[in-house]
Amino acid sequence: MRKTPIKRDLLIIQTSITLTSILNLIPHFFMDSLKGPSLFYSFFLALLLCSNAVQASQNYEDALAKSILFFQGQRSGRLPLSQSQNLRWRSASGLGDGSQARVNLVGGYYDAGDNVKFNFPMAYTTTMLSWSALENSKRLGPQLENVRVAIRWATDYLIKCATATPGVLYVGVGDPNVDHKCWERPEDMDTVRTVYSVSRNKPGSDVAAETAAALAAASLVFRKVDSAYSKLLLRTAKSVFQFAAQYRGSYSDSLGSAVCPFYCSYSGYKDELLWGAAWLLRATKDVSYRNFIDSLGAHGSTDIFSWDDKLAGARVLLARGSLVANDKSYEPFKQQAQDFMCRILPNSPYSTTQYTRGIVCTRTEYYSRNHIL
Repeated sequence: MRKTPIKRDLLIIQTSITLTSILNLIPHFFMDSLKGPSLFYSFFLALLLCSNAVQASQNYEDALAKSILFFQGQRSGRLPLSQSQNLRWRSASGLGDGSQARVNLVGGYYDAGDNVKFNFPMAYTTTMLSWSALENSKRLGPQLENVRVAIRWATDYLIKCATATPGVLYVGVGDPNVDHKCWERPEDMDTVRTVYSVSRNKPGSDVAAETAAALAAASLVFRKVDSAYSKLLLRTAKSVFQFAAQYRGSYSDSLGSAVCPFYCSYSGYKDELLWGAAWLLRATKDVSYRNFIDSLGAHGSTDIFSWDDKLAGARVLLARGSLVANDKSYEPFKQQAQDFMCRILPNSPYSTTQYTRGIVCTRTEYYSRNHIL
């Protein structure tokens, strides 16, 4: 039985969060030509609502609430009995995860409609949830605490993956080739819970740098509400990023059919190194991360931002240096981010992006359902 509809729903949820985060920065890119952020928001919303790509009847507030609720349905591990677990038809599962490697890897999220834990897209989703919480904390209103809970469910697991064994980063649990042959509830699964990892000899700069990005971004989310946890997240992020930068290589090459064709790192690992360094730079203000970013030389235009390709997201994030801090050395990132915006805005003469009626960006290339904004 095919599981792609559920996977598509998960990626649409990721897209709604991604778009919210990116659109929050768009006004800054146009302040030179318009009279302020509020004017541009009015202009941009009018553009969207008048476009054939968007219908004003879409209820995005309801979609946001359901998007966050969806994560509760994807939880792996021992579920809480409190109100933070509203989907009561779910119960404990995957309680032996990690035992094959004699480590505790209980927790985290299952990947959409299967019972595999793929850390690469999971970490990306966590980074995007954190970015949304940072940029839209007031707009999230009562949903902010639910977002924090969703983030922590992932980061608790990612910390285990990063610290269980020195010199090893665990990046997944469950054999996808076996799991995908059988659709069953995680509470009832009897498939092998194979553990996958990267190390010095089997590098995975992409998944490691994305893990570092997730932990660094989350550290900012919890900085004011749980300083001890925030420091743990940041400390772990630094360590994982050092591992990613020192032992270069793609996890797709190291793990083969355990991750491909499911979540191959098609774009390589340079974009994740840029993304991870950008988040650590924001979290630490340590100039060494800026120096690392400059040394990467990640140039070229792009019109996609996804679990695989982080180049555009990193540029938008780094553009804050010019837009918010007025640091002219970040101007190139601002220009690159503007180029990306022009390629994805509906009705832009430079747009290379298609939209659904509900303003979900879609791709026409391979696995288009996996590459929405």
